Amino acid sequence: MGFIGGLSDRNSDVGQAGHNGVVLAVEQINRAGGIRGRQVELISRDDAQNRETAEKSARELAAAGVDAVIGPFTSSVAAAVVPVLAQSGTLLISPTLTSMAFHGKDDNLVRINRTTRDNAGDYARVLHERGQRRIAVAYDVRNRTFTESWLEEFRQAFTAIGGTLAAEVSYESSPDVDFGAVVASMLKGRPDGLFYIAGAIDVARLAQHSRRLAPSLPIGASEWAASEQLIELGGKVVEGLVIVQNYDRDDEAARFREFREAYFRRFQKNPGYSSVSAYDAALVLFSALEKRTEGETVKAAVLHHGPYQGLQQRISFDATGDTQRKVFFTEIRDGRFVALK
Repeated sequence: MGFIGGLSDRNSDVGQAGHNGVVLAVEQINRAGGIRGRQVELISRDDAQNRETAEKSARELAAAGVDAVIGPFTSSVAAAVVPVLAQSGTLLISPTLTSMAFHGKDDNLVRINRTTRDNAGDYARVLHERGQRRIAVAYDVRNRTFTESWLEEFRQAFTAIGGTLAAEVSYESSPDVDFGAVVASMLKGRPDGLFYIAGAIDVARLAQHSRRLAPSLPIGASEWAASEQLIELGGKVVEGLVIVQNYDRDDEAARFREFREAYFRRFQKNPGYSSVSAYDAALVLFSALEKRTEGETVKAAVLHHGPYQGLQQRISFDATGDTQRKVFFTEIRDGRFVALK
């Protein structure tokens, strides 16, 4: 099986954590005897958050003859690699993609996550209930397939319930971005809340300047930034930030507790949202390959042999490989993601 994700560059936290989840799943199934008595070999490639690198990595995975690929983790990369792997009929199972650009399409991609429409709509409701009526948004166009889809869905949902987008500020993520200027542009619209559609590194920087320029305004971020790195980098400036998680961090059920403990033993860190989703993607693939009948494609096996039991949720795909997933809104308090009541 193949893996493709961002293992280098600015937003590599999501890809690296996802890779860890897949590595753990492969090691566990191989210790248990593999699939139909055969060991699973994992071939991993870095997409470096770069279109050319991603396409090259996808071609290498196709040439290696992998049965399926887990990944990618960002929508901009998916736009590059899905067509490349379609040429060899190779199925991709993405743990984290949400963009509406991939919804409802009968192609070689299935997704473990819900859509930007689902997430942005819930964010609009939650932020409105928390008293925010004029929200300024900053979004990273380096991953525009995701961020522009998310922004469009949020705009529609928020204005439908009486909210206003006070500012929409685009920027392209790089080490040289003047995040102070980005936040200053957000504040020109006189918002009562600030929101960031970006990865964890950028959200930490945006929060830093927001606390300096507008310390009283509430802040929030899209699910892309919901990794452990956000708290590690953000420290006190991300305290109070509202963000959604696609799994229950406080789950003490035996199944999840065993996973969390095994993950920590293997990698000396706690799992993040992409670790959980990638592990779930591996469980789906292993189960489908175990049940696959003679002559059945991997995609057909994945779609037909569910539903699958993930770490916390049952995973069912429709005819085009889309699914639903329960999410959990959190607020960062005392250096932890704490569930909103």
